[in-house]
Amino acid sequence: MGRLRRDYQLPPIDFHAGHIHVIPGPDGAALEDIRTPEDNVRAADFITDLVRQLTAREQDALHVSIAGGRKSMGYFVGYALSLFGRPQDCLSHVLVSPPFENHRDFYYPTPTECPIHVPQGDKEVAYDCRNAKVDLAWIPFVRLRSAQYEPLLTGTAQFSACVSSVQEALAERELVIDLHRKRIRAGGQIIRVPQTELAFLSWFARRAQVGAPPLPGITAKDSEQRAEPYRDAYVDELRRIDPLLDEEGKTLRATGLRYGMTPDYFNAKNAKLNATLRERLGALAARPYQVLQETEKAGYALALPTNAIHYAALPADPSQACEPGRTQQRKEY
Repeated sequence: MGRLRRDYQLPPIDFHAGHIHVIPGPDGAALEDIRTPEDNVRAADFITDLVRQLTAREQDALHVSIAGGRKSMGYFVGYALSLFGRPQDCLSHVLVSPPFENHRDFYYPTPTECPIHVPQGDKEVAYDCRNAKVDLAWIPFVRLRSAQYEPLLTGTAQFSACVSSVQEALAERELVIDLHRKRIRAGGQIIRVPQTELAFLSWFARRAQVGAPPLPGITAKDSEQRAEPYRDAYVDELRRIDPLLDEEGKTLRATGLRYGMTPDYFNAKNAKLNATLRERLGALAARPYQVLQETEKAGYALALPTNAIHYAALPADPSQACEPGRTQQRKEY
């Protein structure tokens, strides 16, 4: 590095031991090489989590080069950038003209004469490093950061878990609603949804099942026209969830429902539902299951096809089971 700076009159370069990240082996010591499937997993997880950490700093831009190292390392770092990369991040490779490529004595094109010797047949031929051509090739990559759910963006990221998250985001869509247990299955995950948000989702799911057009939102101008029918359709879903719903309970006495559904109530339930799905599934994977308006003037709807929406009782979740000797009490919503 010192010679490079002198040759090209470069300013000091901040590069010390703290900038070097070493893949740890099973005993915590530096991994000497990637030789086994277990080493491969360690390298993948280490590189993936390092890229996650570096891309968490919004003020920085990350430049990843896949030149050099093991082929698997280049693949992992490139794929990790695809998983976590932002618009300001970039990926590149270095292309070196022959015969300088892979020569142990070549580092960069020099400004002055610098010969290296290359074996050719039974003799060695001298080549001047001044004549080497080095190109920086930019590599386009698909940015999949939005496909992952929040825990993978903020916690320790394992390569396999990140890949699974993206696969789920891109998998065939199916929504199964279990009104009895107040939960849904979306993107392969079972998600518990609060009763009022579940009723909101179910309202739009039934519309999607029968191919109904997008539903206009509620504004102050049209609240009288839409408030009561919107409230009635929404309350019908609440009663399907809880057939013994108290007509005088807090939900039906809520300010946003007392005389019909208000714009604030509609928007609040929609926002909370979409936020829950986005948090559990990631922005990209959650989108088909959210109640959205595609453009500012469009109505609200689920983007799922009619045959992708089902109502059923989902398999029991052991983590939600009551403890022995404990009874469930009815809650007022």
